[in-house]
Amino acid sequence: MTSNEPDPVPGEPDPDPARSRNVADPTLPATVMGSVPVRPAAEAELAIIAIYDSEYWSLVRMSAMLLGDVGSAEEVVQDSFIAVHAAWRRLRDVDRAVHYLRRSVLNRSRSVLRHRAVVDRHMPTQEPDMPSAEHAAMTQLERSAVISALRALPARQREALVLKFYLDLPEDQVAAAMNISAGAVKSHTSRAKAALRAILEPEW
Repeated sequence: MTSNEPDPVPGEPDPDPARSRNVADPTLPATVMGSVPVRPAAEAELAIIAIYDSEYWSLVRMSAMLLGDVGSAEEVVQDSFIAVHAAWRRLRDVDRAVHYLRRSVLNRSRSVLRHRAVVDRHMPTQEPDMPSAEHAAMTQLERSAVISALRALPARQREALVLKFYLDLPEDQVAAAMNISAGAVKSHTSRAKAALRAILEPEW
């Protein structure tokens, strides 16, 4: 059965859940309107597990570079995966889910920074436990001069550099994650690189 209705906009409820192609409402029958098969909810679980395996640590490192705290970064990423699971019906495919996930991690990291600025800006941070090699590597990275200089940048410049050079994302994906134009990404990146050179010379 075909339809001329447009796909729902990401972030808005799907007015017709039966048309979602990637996840089924367990309360619905195996077919809708007698002809269109509804994919099982287990497919969403498998897709999210695959995304988790491929993206989790890169997202934690990204958030940790913004927050300076591995433990908080892990909480941000885990909360973002929960949000992706809840929104799966609207996302429809893995590529859109990864895009949603990056934006969610970025926005939640911003929220943590805003919260810190208001309620505990001057509280000392406790050294987190480091039970794994991944944790140890991230901690050493966070202590480097480059990371210290990176955190001295304005938030948007820092985010643009992390997304573009640390996650190695193309400019259109950086723009999508930050919800800005590609031109703004170029501007933030250029200014951030100039600022880092000034801070790190002669190391840079």
